[in-house]
Amino acid sequence: MMKSFKIIIGLMFSVMLFTSCQEDDLGLDTIVVPSNITVSTIVSEDGSGIVEFDARADNAITYKYVFGNGETKVAPGGAYSHAFSESGDYTVSVVAYGTGGTSSSTTVDVSIFVAYEPPQDLIDKLVGDGSKEWRIYAEVPKHFGLGPIDDTEIAQYYGAPSNDKSGTGMYDDRYIFREDGTFVHITDNTNDEPETNPEGTVFGRINFIDELGGCADCEVQGADVLNIPYNDYTENWAVIAPGGAETIALTGRGFIGYYTGGDHRYEIYDGSIPNQLILRTTDGNNEFDWWFILTSEDENAEGSEGEESFQSQFSTEVWADEFNGDALDTDKWNYEIGNGTNGWGNGEAQYYTDSEDNVKVQDGNLIITAKREAESGFNFTSARITTKDKYEFTYGRVEVRAKLPAGSGTWPAIWMLGAEWPEEAWPGVGEMDIMEFVGNNPNRISSALHFPGNSGGSAILGENTEVTDVTSEFHVYEVEWTEDKITFLMDGESHLEFDNSDATPFNDDFYLLLNVAMGGSLGGSIADDFQESSMEIDYVKVFQ
Repeated sequence: MMKSFKIIIGLMFSVMLFTSCQEDDLGLDTIVVPSNITVSTIVSEDGSGIVEFDARADNAITYKYVFGNGETKVAPGGAYSHAFSESGDYTVSVVAYGTGGTSSSTTVDVSIFVAYEPPQDLIDKLVGDGSKEWRIYAEVPKHFGLGPIDDTEIAQYYGAPSNDKSGTGMYDDRYIFREDGTFVHITDNTNDEPETNPEGTVFGRINFIDELGGCADCEVQGADVLNIPYNDYTENWAVIAPGGAETIALTGRGFIGYYTGGDHRYEIYDGSIPNQLILRTTDGNNEFDWWFILTSEDENAEGSEGEESFQSQFSTEVWADEFNGDALDTDKWNYEIGNGTNGWGNGEAQYYTDSEDNVKVQDGNLIITAKREAESGFNFTSARITTKDKYEFTYGRVEVRAKLPAGSGTWPAIWMLGAEWPEEAWPGVGEMDIMEFVGNNPNRISSALHFPGNSGGSAILGENTEVTDVTSEFHVYEVEWTEDKITFLMDGESHLEFDNSDATPFNDDFYLLLNVAMGGSLGGSIADDFQESSMEIDYVKVFQ
């Protein structure tokens, strides 16, 4: 009887075990190789070299694109936008991956026409002598930030204050653009002595950073992941121009500053300032534009913005005009019409108008044009606009990005005047000339202060800043104004400092003025063949 009982128990256990195994087998995913791969392509017609790929396959969970130069791109959804830098015929391999590591592949051929050829001066700026290193410009405000997509204001939502991201894995990175098209990202430039050490850390956006391998133990602050271990690496780079916007395109996982996923393209928003680039890129969620200011100056180099460089006290934007409309905003600006008294006191030869021939807003810029044109007894017309009674302020930083007119006799100015004028006489109200330029002396710009005892030929003048390209390139002109000091700058470099005090008129409200004069006491003789020339202003901003 006992023996029979044991046999029955054994049979029951066997049935239970068999049933359990059957249930386990039913719970396993069936391994199926992806099939029916199709790849559609849309080749851009603007000569930018961009191709939109879209792969589809039955039973696929992710896709990988493999390009002829060895570059690869994983695209979980199958869609991927790739920028080719040269014209030609290309064969691209597409791999579809299924469960259990199974895969199948196909190839697709594309013919590319690239119409854009980057200017040599831009390539020279990026490459330098072949070992030129770029870095995040940690010393300046808004060197890193984010804002709405396609917005023209740098880092509208958030702009990092100077050195705000120390210790995150961003500031010790270096970026090298080599002439052969390779992009080198050094992830820690502080550990390469006496021997090169490829180990370092980087900084990036949560979830996107998983594309670099992730980091379970890294510190997370909000949506930022700090100090992700990542070695030096090499990718490829090219300058393309989708929609006419010069853009640095990086291959593979190549990135700059802060990893945001996306297409790894960085539009050169502003490349006009020597040794500096302002870039923006759209993240992989198509949610934000991310902004970066780069510099090729070493933080310890003489003349760079290091510990001894100028640091603004003002970082909050309180007033601005970026000229994004189709006409001058008369809620912000006034037109001044006429020639004033004796050419506004300077014997100037122009008559100021509000005509669109002389002042207009176009393509994101304010354009003030001086023309040889008869008007009200004068041989030239131009424009002068002010913020009097519409925006007046005491203390702050004024920043104006402008390209200046050319030609003998031109006299453009970006300046400020005491708000009590004309009720109070000049120079008692005070005058701050942020920038003056004379076409008859095209190799310098100047700044000045006018007040009682220091006006006309006795004004407080700074060093004559030597320039070469202010009529062909945009530059940033600034004044930093406090109760203790007034500092004038061009592209962040100071060229005039004045100790302010209670004895000066520079402690009350002032307003802004923009104009292009012709001839006069400073503009001098006007060329016989002069016809017209313009001052273009990208933006005017006030910070407090």
